Amino acid sequence: MEELDLLKKTWQKDSHYYEQVSENEIYKMLHKKSSSIVKWILIISIIEVLFWAVISVFFKVDENLKNLNAENLSVYFQVLNVVNYVVILWFIYNFYKNYIKISTTVSTNQLMHDILKTRKTVQYYVWYNLVMALMTIIAAFVMEFEFNPKMEIVKNKIANENNYQTLFVIVGIMLLSIIVFIGLVWLFYRLLYGILLRKLNSNYKELKKIDL
Repeated sequence: MEELDLLKKTWQKDSHYYEQVSENEIYKMLHKKSSSIVKWILIISIIEVLFWAVISVFFKVDENLKNLNAENLSVYFQVLNVVNYVVILWFIYNFYKNYIKISTTVSTNQLMHDILKTRKTVQYYVWYNLVMALMTIIAAFVMEFEFNPKMEIVKNKIANENNYQTLFVIVGIMLLSIIVFIGLVWLFYRLLYGILLRKLNSNYKELKKIDL
């Protein structure tokens, strides 16, 4: 009887040991996957910045402002451009910090915390870019309407209309264009970062099961 009790105790100890080994292996796998995902978020964000930097070289703002006789706005656009890059570089720096933290953490709770922090940082980054895209397209419409000499005919037509039909048509076109443009930008970021964030969230859920 004593031998049977001893065997049961040994089995229970071994069972617990194997459970711990299994959880440790799962943690290592999730740790590695999470680190890889955050690394890709960092790489993609850097590639994205370089892509838009190249586009901005070909899209000459000063020349377009000159064509619209709005050279006095050049300084404002330059300041806005600098501020925008500073903010984006700040986000990239935070992506890098999150990657280092996730890569070096050894605690399940800390890894879960870092995953949530990374997801929030990416979400803030996406929202920032959506707001900037919205401001850009609105500014483009306002400048085109205000400074483009070709719009004088439209302005005179609006001024001479009592029912403001032309104005409503222009506003409608502008709103539709904004919705389509922002929708495309949102879809772009949804495809670019959405898949990675869903995988990161899946890892978080698995880690939560281990931590229970």
